[in-house]
Amino acid sequence: MKIGSKLYMALVFALLYAPIVVLIVFSFNSSNSMAVFEGFSLKWYKELFSNEAAITALMNSLILALSSALISTFFGTVAAVGIHKMRSRYVKSAVMNVTNVPMMNPDIVTGISMMLLFALCGTLIGNGILGFWTLLIAHITFNLPYVILSVMPKLKQMDPRLPEAAMDLGCTPLQAFFKVELHEILPGIFSGLLMAFTLSLDDFVISYFCAGNTFQTLPIYIYSQTKKRVTPDMNALCAIIFVTILILLLVRNFAADRQSKRPARKGSHN
Repeated sequence: MKIGSKLYMALVFALLYAPIVVLIVFSFNSSNSMAVFEGFSLKWYKELFSNEAAITALMNSLILALSSALISTFFGTVAAVGIHKMRSRYVKSAVMNVTNVPMMNPDIVTGISMMLLFALCGTLIGNGILGFWTLLIAHITFNLPYVILSVMPKLKQMDPRLPEAAMDLGCTPLQAFFKVELHEILPGIFSGLLMAFTLSLDDFVISYFCAGNTFQTLPIYIYSQTKKRVTPDMNALCAIIFVTILILLLVRNFAADRQSKRPARKGSHN
């Protein structure tokens, strides 16, 4: 039974990561073929950094992803704390159900509905408004639920007596939050930030409907390339993005492991 489960897991991971491995391998191909590996070369990485359109799209995506992740993490953390402190179980359940709607809603429905909203606002002010700011609002909207769901478990795991003890010792509720609660929920906040950044960097459908003609993200740029032929330097770009996200995840998991081991060490000394 154990051998069968291990084989099944190996098959699942092979199916998940085989396309990424192929992409990374062929990003070092000396030719532009995606079927025959003719030799190792950094040619396409050099081509990538000389492709101004691709670099501009990448910078646009990074600026958008970082901005939306930071803003949604701030508001999502505040919202999670507010929901956690609600006394009515029914009100809390209703708010959480409303919060989950953007996650359950298909991306194409969210994208079209937000495009119509922005188009209406543009008509009312007499000017087209689709661009960076509409994209930022759209990305914050779909990132918020993920941040809230990342922070909420940490709030539930936290001992409720900790902030009470801090206030008994003279802290105001705000001071108790920053000195006690924030430290306890920080791993959840960082997880929400990383997830929001990744989702924003990856999004295509919602961005396609809300971007307009003045601002182009990397997924939209790559989609425009498929109308002709995706050049091999896109393999190099995708490989760089994958390795960067992988490093961020490893750093996050390493930090979480270190934090989880600290209480055990302290307990062992006592």
